[in-house]
Amino acid sequence: MRIVLVGPPGAGKGTQAAYLAKNLSIPHISTGDLFRANISQGTPLGQKAQEYMRAGQLVPDEVTIGMARDRMAEPDAAGGFLLDGFPRNLSQAEALDGILRETGTELDAVLDLEVPEDEVVKRIAGRRMCRNDSTHIFHVEYSPPKAEGVCDACGGELYQREDDSEDTVRKRLEVYHSETEPIIDYYKAQELVVTISALGRVDEVTRRAMEALGRSA
Repeated sequence: MRIVLVGPPGAGKGTQAAYLAKNLSIPHISTGDLFRANISQGTPLGQKAQEYMRAGQLVPDEVTIGMARDRMAEPDAAGGFLLDGFPRNLSQAEALDGILRETGTELDAVLDLEVPEDEVVKRIAGRRMCRNDSTHIFHVEYSPPKAEGVCDACGGELYQREDDSEDTVRKRLEVYHSETEPIIDYYKAQELVVTISALGRVDEVTRRAMEALGRSA
């Protein structure tokens, strides 16, 4: 299967992508991983991306598209893939259509994870990270530490990342609504979109997603 995963920040795309890719036996291709791999390997596209990032500029679409094109051409993606974070806007969606046409393939579905805006803010703004170990993550409501502000695992100080403040989250949502949400209408016109609620336990959301894709979890 060839799937695009979309949804607002805080919808749990990364978590669901990992589970779905495993269940469907296809590679999970995320924009973050593409950038890290290309930069660490020193590829021409990675070097170009790093130049823009060092200058504090946005990486142009053509660089991201080039990375995605190269990754989708790798042998493990021949039977399908799950795209997470790409396409991020209409021009990238149109470029993806072109890449698929060149290879004589097409998307099977665009899975839209739906979460109310207030829930997104609650999920992200409530996160607390450990200063000693960033893998120790808590939530003031959903998974609070035993002692406020103290990591259960190592006793380190818990803090809220600047990116997780409510103001920053709402700005990220504005960007999502203006840049990424339009691709949902673009794919609806192609009758590819399946929308599911991303509320509830991780396994419940995965089950909903698999059923929406016509597969059993």
